[in-house]
Parts: sequence; structure tokens; C-alpha cells
Amino acid sequence: MPERAVVGAHYGWRDWLVQRVTAVLMGLYTLLVLGLLLWFGGLDFGAWKAAFGNEAFRICTFVFMAALLWHAWVGVRNILMDYVKPVIVRLALQVLVIGALVGYAGWTLQILWGVR
Repeated sequence: MPERAVVGAHYGWRDWLVQRVTAVLMGLYTLLVLGLLLWFGGLDFGAWKAAFGNEAFRICTFVFMAALLWHAWVGVRNILMDYVKPVIVRLALQVLVIGALVGYAGWTLQILWGVR
């Protein structure tokens, strides 16, 4: 009889919930941007500059990016856990993905609140 690895209660439930909540957040931000498109009749440089000049819009954009990065992490981590069997390879790939996602978060902060 094969042994089963115990990963903790409700582990899959948390991932499922994170995927749904982050997807809803990304959908709401998409609706916000579509609303801006309709409001301004298109988005030229002036409209983008005005939108990103608003602190609330920058915070919404950061929340969107944080949700996107978390959503990506859960998805990629689950794919790696399911399909990459050698532990050292899986760990190396997970570290690379984490490094990239942290870099993207830093880049997002620099774009939104960096020196202009």
C-alpha cells in the first residue's frame, strides 16, 4: 500500500479561495480601466497621466498587481508540485519564480511611486 504525504487540512481549499479572490480583484480593476476608457472616450497620454496622478488609482493598480502576482504564484507553484517530481529541480524552479515575482513587485512600486 503506498504511503500518503500529509500536507495539512484544507491546503487545497486555501489555494482555491486565493485563486478566486485574486481573480475577482483583477476583474474589478479591469472594469475600472474599462470605465476610464468609456469616461474619457479613450485613453491618451494626458488621461493616463491624470489617472496615475491620482493616489487612489495608483493604490488600486498596486492591489491589482499584488493580486496578479499572488495568483500567478499559486498557479505556478501548484503546477510545479504536480509535474516536477525531482525535489531539487522543483525547489530551484520555485526559487526562480519567487525571485521573478518579487522583482516584478519591486518594479511595480518603482513605476507607481518612483521618481518621475
